[in-house]
Amino acid sequence: MSSKLVAVKDQYKVPEKLRACHTAVIDGYVIEGHVPADLIHKLVKDKPAVLGIAVPGMPNGSPGMEGGKPEPYSVLTFDKDGKTAVYAKR
Repeated sequence: MSSKLVAVKDQYKVPEKLRACHTAVIDGYVIEGHVPADLIHKLVKDKPAVLGIAVPGMPNGSPGMEGGKPEPYSVLTFDKDGKTAVYAKR
């Protein structure tokens, strides 16, 4: 991972264990990895007290990772202290 990308993830306090290949900021929330669009919409609508949501790694069946046998994965929230919780399961 490039030092510029690491700096962005550090700036937005993405926990190392959740870091993936994509990082975005939408309406003040950090979106990390292959997060389904419907869950991004839900996050922005519900406005929970978290920094963002993440899909660690690149699980088969997640957005952009179609093909092959889909595998179950969790979409996690994270806060400023690095605490995580399951936001949704797919």
